[in-house]
Amino acid sequence: MEKYVSALINDALPPPPSVWRPPELSMRWWPVFLRNLLVWRKLAIPSLIGNIAEPLIWLVAFGYGMGALVGQVSVDGVAVPYILFLASGSICMSSMNAASFEALYSAFSRMHVQKTWDGIMNAPVGLDDVVLAEMLWAAFKAIFTTTAILFVMLGLGISHSPKLLVAWLVLAGVGVTFSCIALIFNALAKGYDFFTYYFTLFMTPMMFLSGVFFPLEQLPEMVRRVAGWLPLANAVALVRPLFMDQWPKDWGGPAVVLVGYTVGAFWVALALTRKRFRA
Repeated sequence: MEKYVSALINDALPPPPSVWRPPELSMRWWPVFLRNLLVWRKLAIPSLIGNIAEPLIWLVAFGYGMGALVGQVSVDGVAVPYILFLASGSICMSSMNAASFEALYSAFSRMHVQKTWDGIMNAPVGLDDVVLAEMLWAAFKAIFTTTAILFVMLGLGISHSPKLLVAWLVLAGVGVTFSCIALIFNALAKGYDFFTYYFTLFMTPMMFLSGVFFPLEQLPEMVRRVAGWLPLANAVALVRPLFMDQWPKDWGGPAVVLVGYTVGAFWVALALTRKRFRA
C-alpha cells in the first residue's frame, strides 16, 4: 500500500528540471567570491610565493640556461631571443596551472570535503551562483599569479612592450577558460586522486604540444592540426606576438576557440555539478 501511494505521489509530481537547462545566475555569486577572498587573504603571501616560484624556476633554468645554447628562435619569420619565446609561453602555462589547481583541489575541498557549498546553499544562494563564484575565484587566482610574474619579467627586462597590458587581459581570459574546464573534472571527482588523470593525460601533453618550449613548426603536420585546437596553444598564439610588440596576425581563430571552450566547459561543468547534487 505504501509503495502504491508513493508511486501515485511520484506520478503527480512534475518531472525535475533538466540539468542541461540554461544557467540561472544572479549577483548572489559575489558573497561566495568574497568569502573565498577573505579566507585566502590570510595565506596570500605563501600562495603568491608558491604560485610564481615554479614558473620562474622554469624561466630561469630554461630561458637563461638553454637559451644560451639555442640563442634565437624564429617566430613567423622574426628571430627572437629564446627567453622571450619561453616567457610568452610559460606565462600562459602559469595561468592554466593556477586556475586549474584552484578549481580542482581547493574547489573540491569546499564542495566535498569541508561541505562548504552545502552550508552556503542553506542561505538563499543557488548552486549555479556557487559554481559561477568558484569559476571566477579560480580565474582571479590565475590573474593574481600572472600579474606577479609579469612584474618579474618586466624587472628582468624580458619585454617592455606596451602591448603587455593587452596580454594581461588575454591571460585573464585564459584563466577563465581553464577554470571552466577544471570544474568539469571537479564535478566528476570522487577523491583527490582523480585529478591525476587530468594533469597526466590532459595538461602535461598539452604543455608540450602548445608551443610553450619550442615552435610548433617542428612537429609533424598531423600533430600540429591537433595542437591547433588545444586551448593552451591558442592562448600562446595570442600572447606571444604581444610580448614581441606585435599584434596577432590571425587573432580571430584563437579567440573563437577559447570562447568556445569557455562557454561549452562552463555549461558542462554546471550540468554535471547539478547532477551530482541532485543525486
